[in-house]
Amino acid sequence: MTFSLWSTFVQCDAAEPWQIGFQDGASPTFEGSIVFNYSSTSNPISHKYSNHGTLIELRIKDVISPAMTIKAVGHQWYWSYEYSDFVNEDGESIEFDSYMIPDSDLEDGQLRLLDVDNRVVLPVDTHVRFVVTGADVIHDFAVPSLGLKIDATPGRLNQVSVITEREGVYYGQCSELCGVYHGFMPIAVEAVSLDKYLSWLDSQS
Repeated sequence: MTFSLWSTFVQCDAAEPWQIGFQDGASPTFEGSIVFNYSSTSNPISHKYSNHGTLIELRIKDVISPAMTIKAVGHQWYWSYEYSDFVNEDGESIEFDSYMIPDSDLEDGQLRLLDVDNRVVLPVDTHVRFVVTGADVIHDFAVPSLGLKIDATPGRLNQVSVITEREGVYYGQCSELCGVYHGFMPIAVEAVSLDKYLSWLDSQS
């Protein structure tokens, strides 16, 4: 967090130039993350099993009773999303593709290489499950402020859950080298109030 002249906190939900350190967290997953730094000289056993073994790995394996599920599919080089819990009047689930906005089409306030034409919209304080896969090569669905980072592997469904604690727009990118346009398939997650989310659902149908 950065402290402004008006004694209020401004959240850092996107990477900033010359930033060192993490973005501000907006989910329990992010806030619960821990990092240890072991020295091989002072504690060789901890160093060995912490850095070169799987015993210390922390994973969220089970997603229990989510309120909603979103499927995220990585493509070369964009993301597609499916809200399979909600259907429109034709009985089809809500689906859309999400492409990076080119520099020439950016409007004031939009972020270069991070803003997209269709954001993932989530209600705050809601347990959401992401089911992630890849359509062609391995991608990685990563949104730092939400503590999300999970591989999108073709032929495999990986899942992760998140609860967004405050409204805002959270940016991420593919974090697995997936081809020449790897750096041009960002992720934008917009967390809104429940009323705004229901309005957004109506607009999609």
